[in-house]
Amino acid sequence: MTDAPAGAQDALSNLLLPIWQVAIGLCVIAAVVVVAVRLARRGPSRVSAALLLTGGAVVTICTVGILLERL
Repeated sequence: MTDAPAGAQDALSNLLLPIWQVAIGLCVIAAVVVVAVRLARRGPSRVSAALLLTGGAVVTICTVGILLERL
């Protein structure tokens, strides 16, 4: 028997790729919802602290990305 051509294998993986992206996206969304519910139950002070920490992390990551892009 002959092996399938490389193009056929690539075509199959290209068809399956969106399915994996959707599965990973659903897992991430589920994790974010669970964390948000748990954080909301702990009260407003923790939510504010978490928002500040998350906002700081986003700004830092964006700044580092911009600086590294210019190098």
